[in-house]
Parts: sequence; structure tokens; C-alpha cells
Amino acid sequence: AVADAARTFRIPPGMSFGEAAVLPIVYHTALFALQHRAALGAGEWLLVHAGASGVGMAAIQIGAALGASVIATAGSPEKLDFCRAQGAEHALSYRDASWVDRVKEITGGRGAGVIYDPVGGDIFDLSTKCIAMEGRLLVIGFASGRIPAIQVHRILLKNISIVGVLWGNYDRAHPDYLPQAHQSLERLYAAGRIHPRISRSYPLEAIPTALRDLADRKILGKAVVVME
Repeated sequence: AVADAARTFRIPPGMSFGEAAVLPIVYHTALFALQHRAALGAGEWLLVHAGASGVGMAAIQIGAALGASVIATAGSPEKLDFCRAQGAEHALSYRDASWVDRVKEITGGRGAGVIYDPVGGDIFDLSTKCIAMEGRLLVIGFASGRIPAIQVHRILLKNISIVGVLWGNYDRAHPDYLPQAHQSLERLYAAGRIHPRISRSYPLEAIPTALRDLADRKILGKAVVVME
């Protein structure tokens, strides 16, 4: 295999090969989104949707490491417990639309200062109802399948920002940023502030099963393929 040297990094001491496989993309995206695009501050409320996914796991851990108070949403009791284990102070079921009111209640009526949304669709629509004044709504992706739209008067009335986050495009346009971001993640790992979690490992011949499990939302955090 031939790899681009500028995109290749040594595995730091104490990190397993599986953890090193989990770190790229999801942790890079979360760091880029929360630190660079949203300027998340210590003491702010961060709302992370799909908190039991790979990108959600990374966002919860990095948000907590940056000093934010984290609220996460997920779709089952097992996934809500997983979110809490990653550092979320509160975990809410997105299957019950009352999560919007709960976010307001938890934040003392202010709403979440930063919202990390890899889901889109109805989740995005409802997020605009519980975002704080001057809040930043981070558009990470559209896992729900529906690309949402927003009435711009909502942006005006609450002075909010809708912020796009596409790590791959930024990385290619700013090649110096990748090693800086990776070094930041290595420091957080060494300090015990982030912990890449592997819920399942699959042998190479089980990739079809792994993809079915992923599509059926059976994966908590990340899964890895292990080649002997």
C-alpha cells in the first residue's frame, strides 16, 4: 500500500491499532467543528445529536474536553447510556419530540449555544427551536435522508449562525491544518480526555455482516475490521 506521507502519522504510545483506526475523520471532524468553526467556549451548553454514532461519540468527548456542558440525543436506552459514558451530562431520546423542551429546561430557558447535527431532517428543524441567542448550529450531515431548509427570519431574530462543516474539503484546501489537528487529538488522548471506543471488531471476511450491522444501527461508537 502507498500512503501520502503528509496524511500518515505514527500511532502514539499507549494507543492500540484499533483505536488508531477509529481516530481519523470522526475525531478530526468533531475538533474542526467545535473548536475551529463554532469556537465552543468553556461553560457553554453543547447539544450533540446522534450521540451514540461515531461522530457523536467524538463530539461528546471533545466537547467535554473543551469545557462544555454536553447534552446528547439518541434513539434507545442502550444508546443513551453510551452517551452518558462518553461524558454527556444529559441524554435525551430524540424519538420523543419533548426533547426540545427538555433542552430549554436543562439550560435554564436559554437553549444550547452550539448544536452538532449530523442528522438533518426533522432534527434540524426542531433544533432551531432550542438554540440559544447567538447560537451556532453546525451542519455535519444528513443521516436522516432529508436535507432541511430554514426560514431565514429565524436566523435574524435570534442572531444565530448556520455553520457548514465539511472536514474533507477544508483539509484539502488547508494542508497545514491536518497535522496541527492531529497533534491536538494526540495531546487530548495522552491526557486521557478522549477515548476512541470500539464496540465491535470484524474479520475481513465478515465485512458484509459489518455493513448490515452498521445499516441496522447496531454499532455504538465505531466498529473496526481486523486483518490477520
